[in-house]
Amino acid sequence: MPVIVLAVFVVPLAISGMGVLLPTIARDLGASPFLLQSVVNGFNASFAIFTLVWGVLSDRLGYRATVIIGLAFFTLGSLVSTLAPDLVVLDIGRILSGIGGAAVFTGSASLMSNAWEGAARARNFAIFGTVIGIGSAIGPVIAGVLTGWLGWRGVFIVFGIVTVLAIVFSRALPRISHAPEPGRKIIDFSVLRNPHFLALALVPVATAIGAITLGTYLPVAFGAIYDLSAPSAGLFMLFMMVPIVVAPLAVSRLIHRFAAVTPMGIIYVALIAMLVGDAALLVISPEVAIWWAIPGMFLIGAAFGMTIGLVDGEALAQVPPHRSGAAAGVLNFVRVGSEAVVIAAFAAIVTALIFANLGDHALADATSAGIPGQGDAYAAAFRIILLVMIATNIVLTLVVVALHRAHLRRTGGGVRHVSPRAGI
Repeated sequence: MPVIVLAVFVVPLAISGMGVLLPTIARDLGASPFLLQSVVNGFNASFAIFTLVWGVLSDRLGYRATVIIGLAFFTLGSLVSTLAPDLVVLDIGRILSGIGGAAVFTGSASLMSNAWEGAARARNFAIFGTVIGIGSAIGPVIAGVLTGWLGWRGVFIVFGIVTVLAIVFSRALPRISHAPEPGRKIIDFSVLRNPHFLALALVPVATAIGAITLGTYLPVAFGAIYDLSAPSAGLFMLFMMVPIVVAPLAVSRLIHRFAAVTPMGIIYVALIAMLVGDAALLVISPEVAIWWAIPGMFLIGAAFGMTIGLVDGEALAQVPPHRSGAAAGVLNFVRVGSEAVVIAAFAAIVTALIFANLGDHALADATSAGIPGQGDAYAAAFRIILLVMIATNIVLTLVVVALHRAHLRRTGGGVRHVSPRAGI
């Protein structure tokens, strides 16, 4: 488990830290909107696509081998990013890292799903969620601090060091694989026929919309609206990130201590808390002190933290062991694919709205990259996008409730948490 923790740790860190870096990268390599946003979106898109590939390959190659291959890809991507002379090469490095991150996540989740059972399995998935939370939490802080000390390239150096260490200790990973099934599809979405699995898979879509986008672009917003430097914006993000760290283990303890507390109950609370937190951020503007953003940030962080790890453990408990890799691949495809789409949409819409307000392409590009001077324009665009995010997540929450109710009608009872695997 310690090696899995180290391997998984760097992936969310590589996602959440990018928002803090974008203004500095823009000053160094240019503010081309597409190429600059691809520093984030290139990683997310390649991660999403290759979770499907690694999902099936990991069941055949073995989950340990999948993790190691993923770490190698991630290390190569970090090296390319560190040495990048322009945005195109930097984007290539991020794509390679995304391919590696997909393998690390898919292989690690499948290892935990197969190597442990019962309480140990539940505990390890809670740790898995906590590690993701810690990586997300300190990503902006590490990125901000390292940017101040070493420049933005220093962040990618740290990523490479962490993945090399994980490769060095990878012999401790358990060796688990399954014989390939005859006629097995390369891409298999059949797990989504299970309404409970589908409901669980839609939860990361909601968090992508209501939490991940803000974890990525709030530092940019703070730079544009409040003129915060990268280190200051990274530190301020702790108000959102610390609850992410605390929530997964707290939720695990509540579920196993109190029979009335169920995973779906926790998920419903998280979805509502995220809606309230997003609405609370509507106050952000140059005329309102930045401290008013803290309650919303706290609720969003807590909501996201409640679901990570919990969703993975519950979803993979719905499938047979020999299909856990493919199921993890589909779950992560839905998760990161939605993140890639909404993050790209957020950036594009912000830029378009700011341009509509200012009427100057260069000024709109600079403002959307987090460069201060037009805080009112960024704040106005930010409020419009928040309203769209809230409306979308209300609909998604209702869909999750409907799917869960359909599952209860089909099974004739409640859903056991971390249950024995059931067929699809």
